[in-house]
Amino acid sequence: MTTDIPTSEQLVERASSLVPVLRKSAQWAEDHRRLSDEVIDALADAGIFRMRVPKRYGGYESDTATLVAVGTELGRGDGAAAWTSSVYWIPTWMVGHFPDPVQEEVFSTPNVRVCGTLSPGGMATPVSGGVRLNGKWAFMSGAHHAHWQEIVAIQAGPDSEPMPIVALVPMTDLQVVDDWFTAGLKGSGSVSTVANDVFIPAERILPLGAIIQGQGASVLNGDVAMYRSPLLPVASASSVGAAVGLARAAVEEFLERLPSRKITYTDYTEQKEAPLTHLQVAEAVTALDEAVFHAQRLSGLVDNKCAAGAEWTLEERVRARADLGAVCRRAKEAVDVLASASGGSSIYLDAPMQRIARDIGAINLHALMNPNTNAELFGRALCGLGPNTQYL
Repeated sequence: MTTDIPTSEQLVERASSLVPVLRKSAQWAEDHRRLSDEVIDALADAGIFRMRVPKRYGGYESDTATLVAVGTELGRGDGAAAWTSSVYWIPTWMVGHFPDPVQEEVFSTPNVRVCGTLSPGGMATPVSGGVRLNGKWAFMSGAHHAHWQEIVAIQAGPDSEPMPIVALVPMTDLQVVDDWFTAGLKGSGSVSTVANDVFIPAERILPLGAIIQGQGASVLNGDVAMYRSPLLPVASASSVGAAVGLARAAVEEFLERLPSRKITYTDYTEQKEAPLTHLQVAEAVTALDEAVFHAQRLSGLVDNKCAAGAEWTLEERVRARADLGAVCRRAKEAVDVLASASGGSSIYLDAPMQRIARDIGAINLHALMNPNTNAELFGRALCGLGPNTQYL
């Protein structure tokens, strides 16, 4: 299968054109705790779900710099839509490490959507030809509209040591549990899924350690640049656009409301005349600029290493995690400043600022994105200590 490959600029333009649709649908997504079918169709039509699919299946093989730029535009429209798209990008990339016949099965679905997690949530018991899977996986963003789920489980048998594995499971084999009642990223539909004695054939199973190291079983993807990287730097670069986009949305929302706002109980009939407002806007935009810097440095590192096919050093892996955390921290700082400057009227549900603040807060609480966790990891390396995680 072949297709015309849009340029990075064209994909960013497509994402930008979706901003009005995403903003219009954001409240529906909040109310229904999932993205609307209209938004999913719009994302599909724009090619968002093809960005990490191999070209031979009609994909674009987009680099992570393009993911950051596209994710930023989507985040300007709706953080939940940007986050869900980012989550789809990561497991879709992981599918490219499976044997080529498995990829043929998964990518035969146009605009295929794969949700997933990196946390073990179940047990896999070896049986003839594969494993039997039982377990539950939470925070499964985009599960409602996914075709497949990438799961992590512990494979354990009477004659082998327990080993974490990655497996691909059709969504039709899983039970979706409607338990996504949250304060932030409500529209992402990050429900839980359950497997009850599901059989998974051996060809749809890989050791987690192999994918973490970027060592797959695909022959045809052996020379494809985007697969020449360990998992965690790719996942880090795939995620940060949503955070940057939310910070940009906060700046746009604040400046749009500014001309019509005063500062109640003061003599300022226009908020824009107050020196405090000048300081707040400058502080927020500077924090946003810093978030953009770290996002671009992260994606540049990933893309340059992929292009060269070079080995990753421990320092580079830790730096990728540090940049991920820095993006999230700086983006939240930008949003927090502008949210606090938006006054009491911004807490109404029809004011986008309150949703932006809750969404960026939720992203910063994510285990992989958490700024403090990533900063600690970076600091350990700077102090000459070994990493306290395998997720590098």
